[in-house]
Amino acid sequence: MQHLICAERAGEGPETGAVPAFAGRRELEEWSRRGLGGVVGGECAGRRRDERRGRGGAGAAVDPRPDGRNRIVLGENLEVLARLPDGVFALVYIDPPFNTGRRQERRRLRTERDDSGGDRTGFAGRRYRSTPAGVHGFPDRFPDLPAFLAPRLREAHRILDPAGAFFLHLDYREVHYCKVLLDGIFGRACFMNEIIWAYDFGGRPARRWPAKHDTILWSVTDPRRYTFRRDEMDRIPYLAPGLVAPEKAARGKTPTDVWWQTIVPTQGREKTGFTTQKPLAILNRIVRVHSSPGDWVCDFFAGSGTLGEAAARAGRRFVLVDQDPAAFRIMRRRLAFADPACLRANELD
Repeated sequence: MQHLICAERAGEGPETGAVPAFAGRRELEEWSRRGLGGVVGGECAGRRRDERRGRGGAGAAVDPRPDGRNRIVLGENLEVLARLPDGVFALVYIDPPFNTGRRQERRRLRTERDDSGGDRTGFAGRRYRSTPAGVHGFPDRFPDLPAFLAPRLREAHRILDPAGAFFLHLDYREVHYCKVLLDGIFGRACFMNEIIWAYDFGGRPARRWPAKHDTILWSVTDPRRYTFRRDEMDRIPYLAPGLVAPEKAARGKTPTDVWWQTIVPTQGREKTGFTTQKPLAILNRIVRVHSSPGDWVCDFFAGSGTLGEAAARAGRRFVLVDQDPAAFRIMRRRLAFADPACLRANELD
């Protein structure tokens, strides 16, 4: 059952109250003069869709809806976004580079049983020999990540439908800058939640608290009308089940804005080999709650294609974009069950 939540706030819609006077506004206005934030004097320039139609000069818009076929596109995302028409997607989720300042890399190994000369020990003490099977990675270093993201966030806003939802997945390094940027494009009234994905894996530094969470920002095109299918939420166990009635403990509770979920296990069946792959459980929750069966969803930093798998298995349709040939190959293999059209950007029609 679809739930369209009306979240009207007295005298405040997507056009008003976007940028109140607050400490740091001078910096935001400077961003606007540089063409980043799109907000000056309280006006939400991101709302002026008509001014951005046809932007990019990349030719006629390519509407994926008539043939209804999923698409995986290899190409630079800003160029591909310029070819997508206004208001098509119910949901856009992106997981862009985090600007860690270092190369993100994953080495793949091939293992074979070798009881005499193996270099690894597996189940029941069996020995295995490992050989390199390839390296995938990318340089995760940007002098100004918000400047890189700004035109892409504007395009994301343009391609969303009137009840659309946008999710921006980052970590502590850049999320505060990008939150201000996002408010400048969508409007502060259109920001709904800061979701914390918490996990407990990896090393623990000795000189600071270990960073064990990512941040997912959720904004909507209209805070008075958006999709939120509460009945589709998965349920999680109570931390103290003895304090609630047995039937409530058995049913579990709905999640809050803190989502505890392990990372994709290194040797798990879900692992694709893509260095920054996100858990399917996270995307399942977003897709099922924030879109409806038959809707179109988009990820233009698609990586391993996790949004596409969540969408296809929930009866949604997807457009995935990435400029990394390795990501394109992984998505084509992973999502073969959904029979997507796999195209280069210059093949869009």
